[in-house]
Amino acid sequence: MAFTLAQPVHSELLIKKSRFIGCVRPVADRAAAQQVVEALRAQHPAAAHVCWAFMAGGQSAANDDGEPGGTAGRPMLEVLRHQQLEGVLATVVRYFGGVKLGAGGLVRAYTDAVAQALIDAPLQPRVAQSTLCCSVPYDAEGAVRRELAAAGASLGDVRHETLVRLAFSLPADRSDALVRRIQDATQGRVVWEDPKT
Repeated sequence: MAFTLAQPVHSELLIKKSRFIGCVRPVADRAAAQQVVEALRAQHPAAAHVCWAFMAGGQSAANDDGEPGGTAGRPMLEVLRHQQLEGVLATVVRYFGGVKLGAGGLVRAYTDAVAQALIDAPLQPRVAQSTLCCSVPYDAEGAVRRELAAAGASLGDVRHETLVRLAFSLPADRSDALVRRIQDATQGRVVWEDPKT
């Protein structure tokens, strides 16, 4: 089972005069992760390195940001993988203290910065979500909204056009039952659409 975080968690280590500021936070996708990294670079212009690891299935990536290859981003990614985390970004900002740590020391420092942040982090099971979209006549909108509320679905975009178009998301394992209930509630007067259009 994969887990994620509800909120960011932090750590700070001082190792041989170098300061390592760690953070692990939930992020939606790689673009959001890149924005966080750029914001950290702007926030810490005097930092020697802003290393990061992003874990999200096929979009996973790691970056050593000038540290010797494989001594920062990859070890951080392994900590996330070991904790079975998905949809998270680990960052470590390093202020160089003048003492070189060597490859082994760097791996330990970056690994520890991420691991320390996660020590007491409340992990949440990651639940696969389905996004659905349907169009119904105006007189069926109330019935659909009641079914969505009863199922605990999150209502997204609603457009009032020729028909009422509703986009919503809910845990994937509950989507089939909700589709059947909406079919029944609207007496089959529902048109299912691609949520991306």
